[in-house]
Amino acid sequence: MTSDTLASYPGINPHRIPRHVAIIMDGNGRWAKQQGHMRIFGHKHGVNAVRNTLEFAAEVGIEFVTLYAFSTENWNRPEREINALMQLLVDTIEKELPNLMKNNIRLKTIGNIHQLPSRCVRQLKETEAATAGNTRTTLILALSYSGRWDIIEAVKKIALNAQNGEIDIENINEDTLNRALNTAEYPNPDLLIRTSGEMRISNFLLWEIAYSEIHFTSVLWPDFRKEHFLEAVLDYQSRERRFGKTSDQLAEDGKGVNPI
Repeated sequence: MTSDTLASYPGINPHRIPRHVAIIMDGNGRWAKQQGHMRIFGHKHGVNAVRNTLEFAAEVGIEFVTLYAFSTENWNRPEREINALMQLLVDTIEKELPNLMKNNIRLKTIGNIHQLPSRCVRQLKETEAATAGNTRTTLILALSYSGRWDIIEAVKKIALNAQNGEIDIENINEDTLNRALNTAEYPNPDLLIRTSGEMRISNFLLWEIAYSEIHFTSVLWPDFRKEHFLEAVLDYQSRERRFGKTSDQLAEDGKGVNPI
């Protein structure tokens, strides 16, 4: 993070930037309803929030941002809304490619991607390939994803490996499951943000957020901007992350609330 960026975000501690932030982007439908429009209107305006979020992440040095874009449960929504969301996904990824390249952001996905329409899969793969060399921040889109689905799929992989004699059941541990999840190549989120005032996890990264700090904000997703992201990061930086230890132990380790 440059000195100019530090001046833009007073109060932020450059030594305690969360490495990975996951976000449940909630409130698009309610925002649209408040404006007197259909739900898809809110989703379209939510793209501005995504752009602001990624710019902030890149500016302050957040390495990974995972956005809950479409859950497995979202397939139960009206077909008309699903079709509109899929088209919006294709259009947005195509239009945002120049911004991803400009900000040195790499695109990746997690979830049952092959459930998506072929045009979506094609656009995602093309954009992933185009941004593969970017190194500043990684944007991970969770599409047709849910935490329970991912855990079940991971258990199936492990069971098959055990059945084939490739792993001893007694050797199955946390690392075994970590490696079998869609998120295997990424660090666990340090911070989880949920917008719109709802206070639940909604089946998102259930295994990975075991020790994540959680920040709830009443701001509806289309209104979420850099100042709200900054507020979440400052909230994160004010907390003591103990991971089961005591405060005294952290002090002895030099890993208290504000390690320098």
